[in-house]
Amino acid sequence: MVDRLKKQPGLGPLIRLIEAWPRLTAWIVLSVGCVALLVYEARDVGLTAGNWIALIVATVLVAGLCIWIVSWEDEDEEESSPPHNASA
Repeated sequence: MVDRLKKQPGLGPLIRLIEAWPRLTAWIVLSVGCVALLVYEARDVGLTAGNWIALIVATVLVAGLCIWIVSWEDEDEEESSPPHNASA
């Protein structure tokens, strides 16, 4: 199914980008979602422009930290799995 999506004119480059940079795309998707929630929930609080910028930057950095921490588990699984040998 993924091969069929890769052949689509609009989705092909996006799928290849996600496969090439999975952590970066996860960071972008999580950041967009978190910032959208932040803007929705804090829209009536009366924040200044500087407050908004600081909150959005902090939210994007926390999203990146979350993806980085979650990726530790991926690295542990790669180290613990035995190497795959095609000749065996």
